[in-house]
Amino acid sequence: MKERQKLLTDEQWELIEPLLPPPRRRRDNRGRPWASNRACFAGILWILQTGAAWRFLPEAFPSPSTCWRRLKQWQEEGVWLEAWRALLGALDEEGLLQWDETFLDGSFAPAKKGARKSVKPSAARERRRRRLNQIGRESDRNGGRYFWRGVERSYEEL
Repeated sequence: MKERQKLLTDEQWELIEPLLPPPRRRRDNRGRPWASNRACFAGILWILQTGAAWRFLPEAFPSPSTCWRRLKQWQEEGVWLEAWRALLGALDEEGLLQWDETFLDGSFAPAKKGARKSVKPSAARERRRRRLNQIGRESDRNGGRYFWRGVERSYEEL
């Protein structure tokens, strides 16, 4: 069986480790010890590499909530961007990044200010949507023109 490639080599970790704050501990040393930064970082990299949902994070990593909380903490402290840039810079220097395969995922874009919450469309809006869909189908059959109640119109006149 082929051995899996490590998500993070020791050399890459040595570059990133000083940028991350040490895991916090309670003053009274009670409670569960924090997961290591390296394990959390590797879990975050796995999510970024696969595009999977957090709940599908394999058990080889800390829990999904732990990795997510650590990422959130690092983002709030401004550490994540520095570590991410350092890692990308190191990978780019080694020629391990394929920039022609990069893309942006718009699923994380926030809604515009003032956008309505998702609501059930009103009956009037639904009737108008159906009418416009029907007009579009008729227009496709008639070369861009449609006939409605005996009047010929084009899309520009709407």
